[in-house]
Amino acid sequence: MRKPIPGDLTRQQMIERILRVDQAGGLGAVRIYQGQMAVLGKGAAAPVIRHMAEQEKEHLATFDRLIGQRGVRPTILSPIWHVAGFALGAATALLGEKAAMACTVAVEETIDAHYAAQAEALGEDEPELKQTILKFRDEEIEHRDIGLERGAEQTPAYPVLSTAIRTGCRLAIWLSERV
Repeated sequence: MRKPIPGDLTRQQMIERILRVDQAGGLGAVRIYQGQMAVLGKGAAAPVIRHMAEQEKEHLATFDRLIGQRGVRPTILSPIWHVAGFALGAATALLGEKAAMACTVAVEETIDAHYAAQAEALGEDEPELKQTILKFRDEEIEHRDIGLERGAEQTPAYPVLSTAIRTGCRLAIWLSERV
């Protein structure tokens, strides 16, 4: 293990960032699926979207509870993620089911890598939190796979849409950890 250098986070600061950003991510994901359901709620994709939304609601509830238990301040950007998540879900759904699935794939690919990095950073110090993150990561991978199975990559301009969404997610992660 390397010696800490100025600017390194303390263990407590790192855990606070993890909880803050994961709670924000849960909120954003719930709102994305709510936006998709507002548009596609009566279509063939509705049961699949509903399933993923229920899992995301569990993620959000878990991180809401952990933030409260540990006295961690949530991000002040939550109102923005509330609106932006719904808008992203609805906008991609308006482009069709495959575009909604492309949104899911792009978000979940980003979150997969994000959760993997968090689990590695936690090491063995926080086994319960690490297990929660790894469980949720598995569910995010399931969501990604569902999106791929349902034709996400067949969306017109898929690489452009996917890159834009992944970039937005990485920015939201960076901001939510800090603000």
